[in-house]
Amino acid sequence: MIKKIETDFSSEERYDRVVDAGAHSEDSDIDIGLRPQTLDEYVGQEKAKESLKIYIEAAKMRGEALDHVLLYGPPGLGKTTLSAIIANELGVNIRITSGPAIEKQGDLGAILTNLNRNDVLFIDEIHRLARNVEEVLYPAMEDFSFDFIAGKGPAARSIRIPLQKFTLIGATTRAGQLSTPLRDRFGVLLRLELYTPAELVRIIKRSAGLLGIEIGEDGASEIALRSRGTPRIANRLLKRVRDYAQVKGNGVITSEIADRALTMLEIDKLGLDNTDRRMLEAIIRFYDGGPVGLDTLAATVGEEAITIEDVYEPYLIQLGFLTRTPRGRCVTRLAYEHLGIPFRAGCQGDCAQTSFDFN
Repeated sequence: MIKKIETDFSSEERYDRVVDAGAHSEDSDIDIGLRPQTLDEYVGQEKAKESLKIYIEAAKMRGEALDHVLLYGPPGLGKTTLSAIIANELGVNIRITSGPAIEKQGDLGAILTNLNRNDVLFIDEIHRLARNVEEVLYPAMEDFSFDFIAGKGPAARSIRIPLQKFTLIGATTRAGQLSTPLRDRFGVLLRLELYTPAELVRIIKRSAGLLGIEIGEDGASEIALRSRGTPRIANRLLKRVRDYAQVKGNGVITSEIADRALTMLEIDKLGLDNTDRRMLEAIIRFYDGGPVGLDTLAATVGEEAITIEDVYEPYLIQLGFLTRTPRGRCVTRLAYEHLGIPFRAGCQGDCAQTSFDFN
């Protein structure tokens, strides 16, 4: 069976950083060729894969649609890829869209009424669905029907259109922003975790083979360690290192070539780029390591607060370089050591209490 994949993403701003886990336009064509097609080819996320294999096999045995699935976790971990794999394993078609792209109830209705039996509908950034669209989605998920109001005033009447049974796969990087009614309608909730360096090495070597790139184990390991636990970033760095190896070397990616290429891109051993370091240094230089409020920090480094919160902070927090306290952001001793800046005891004041997670 030929699988139909249609993409309808909204044109939203992306941050032009090599280590940004968001999708870059240059990646789209080549990444499609790198994506695994089956669960056995999909590297990592072992717990999620084990669960999905059982749920998919049970649905196939009953001849029913798979229960609705919610995939959540940091960007770049393969939620779109996993949704296509689920459809492939089920032997059905998939329709791909995003929350911001569905502006009206009629847009959603057009998509739902064109689904065949047991098809998969994948909605990326599902937390950004308009509230009026989300309300129409409830009966579609529960009763497989599309309800809408025809006409206006006294002549208005409610019309219900039956739908084919389908599987909705929603993906989000912000599960906490999903409304409770929507979240409760998903039968399968799977959190995707950051990848280990060993898993990223396997992904990089597989991608290198598909792209015809000669790479050694040490070269793949060097790239993996700077990929921030994210396959999308790993593949992006692989392509940049490939370019460097072809121009400055003999085309083979070794540890030395990878280190020189990534150093040229100002990506250090832990995957931090110049923007990450500049933000940490600003907190240390201007605010003695913190605490500093998000809006104040945004004004200092010349970035929007939401960009700092969504793009820069998550990885720094995961490394233990940055913490959130009731009074603001604080840089930890680990960050001082990584930046080579002497740590002055007592310079952080309230940052000693870092057990809270406030904005």
